[in-house]
Amino acid sequence: MTRVKRGSVARKHRKNILEFASGFKGAHSKLFGAANQQEKKALASAYADRNNRKRKIRRLWITRINAAARENGITYSATIHNLYEK
Repeated sequence: MTRVKRGSVARKHRKNILEFASGFKGAHSKLFGAANQQEKKALASAYADRNNRKRKIRRLWITRINAAARENGITYSATIHNLYEK
């Protein structure tokens, strides 16, 4: 099998990682190894936080609906129950 040195491919990969990490602090934006780890951590946190955002927004909706329902003398659970019945 022929030898493949990957020079330009590896350089492009490292460049992309460092470009992604350009706003990070200290070595995390300068050194490839540290930047690579931080990129993985950042992407994992971004994925988790997209789901957490949905969770927080749902909690906010429930709080607002509950407040509005109680002004009309009914609880949140009763309001949702009535909606399902209708």
